[in-house]
Amino acid sequence: MNGTVTGTATGASRTELCTDEKEFGRLAEEWGRLYRRCDAATPFQSHAWLHSWWLSYGRPGRLRLVLVREGGELVAAAPLMLVRQPWPALVPLGGSISDFGDVLIEDGERTDRAAAALAEGLALAARTALIDFREVRPGGAVERVYASWRGPRRRVLDSLCLELPGASMDDLIGRLATAKAQQRVRAKLRKLTSLGVERRAVRPDEVGAALRRLLELHRLQWQGRKVTTEHLQERFAEHLVRSVGPMVDAGDAVVTEFRLGDTVMAVDLTLLSRQLAGGYLYGAHPQLRERKADVATMLLHACAQHTEAGGRRVLSLLRGNEPYKHHWRPQPVVNQRFLLARRRTAPLMSAAVCDVAARSRGKELLDRFHGWRERGGGRP
Repeated sequence: MNGTVTGTATGASRTELCTDEKEFGRLAEEWGRLYRRCDAATPFQSHAWLHSWWLSYGRPGRLRLVLVREGGELVAAAPLMLVRQPWPALVPLGGSISDFGDVLIEDGERTDRAAAALAEGLALAARTALIDFREVRPGGAVERVYASWRGPRRRVLDSLCLELPGASMDDLIGRLATAKAQQRVRAKLRKLTSLGVERRAVRPDEVGAALRRLLELHRLQWQGRKVTTEHLQERFAEHLVRSVGPMVDAGDAVVTEFRLGDTVMAVDLTLLSRQLAGGYLYGAHPQLRERKADVATMLLHACAQHTEAGGRRVLSLLRGNEPYKHHWRPQPVVNQRFLLARRRTAPLMSAAVCDVAARSRGKELLDRFHGWRERGGGRP
C-alpha cells in the first residue's frame, strides 16, 4: 500500500511513506529528476539500481520509501527497508553489493526544508525500529538529515575507500613515487598497444550480453581462488542486467569491452555520477596475464578517460584496501555510518554502537595475529 506519514516539518512539505513495490517502479521518472538535482548522489542511489536491487533482494512487506514533496514535486527521498535482525532497523536499499548508501535531497533553496521534512518523516516511519544508514560517503545528503535529527544520534566510521583525483592517465602516472615506477607503467601501456588490445564502450542494447560475458570472465579469473560468492549468483546477474542497461542509457554507467581481434578478453563495468567514476566490477580472461598484459593498468586507463571526459573530480577505487590499489598513491576516504533513534529506540542504538566497537576490536586483534604469523610467529 502507499500510505502518508503525518507531521511534516513545514506546511509547504508533504511527507509520504511508500511500501508498495509497484509504486516504487512508477517513481522512476520523478526519482530520476531528483537524482539529477542532488550533487552528492552516487550511482547507487539511482532508481534503476535501487529498484532492480529490490526486485532481486527485497523481502515482501519490508519496503519503506520516505518521500518528501513540495508543490507536488519530489524534493527528498530515503530508500529503506525494514530488517528484523539483529534488531529492528530501517536500512538503505542496495545492501552489501552497493558501495555507498545515502538519501536524495535536492540542492538549492528548498534543501534545508526538504532535509528537515525528511528527518520528521523518518522519525514517524521508524516507529520502534532504529534507523541505520551505512556506507555514506563523506559529504553525503544523510549528513543534512543527521543535522536536523531531534532524537538520539551517533556517527561512527564504516568501510575504507580509496580515491584518486579525476585526472588524465598521464597525470595519474605523474603521481607515482619514482621515475622508475612511472616508466614501468608507461611500458605496460605500450605492451597493451603492442598486443593489439582494443576497447570500446558497448551500446545500451548490447549491455545484457556484455554483462553476462563479464560474469563468465569474472568466474574464470577467480577459479580456484577465494571470490565474493554473491557475484556468482543468478540473482546478482539478473540485477546487473536489469539495472545497468537503463543506467548506460542515462549516462550513469559505461560497460567497456577489451578485445584481441574478434575475441572479448575482458569486460569492465564503471559507474558514473556527477562527482565520480568508480570501477565496480570486471572480468578478464587469464590469457591476458599469460601474455603479460597488466589488467589493472588497462582498467585504470579506461576509467581515467571517464573522469577526464566528464569533468568528474574523483576516480573512486570504491571499498577495499587491497595492496595493488596503493601503487597509485590514492587518498584514503572512510565511509560513515549514521545511527538515528527516538527515545524509545535509544537502547537499540547503544547496542549497535557496542557491536561496532566489538567488531573493530576483533578486526584489530585479527590483524595483529596475521602480522605475527607473517613475522614468523606461527612457525614451529
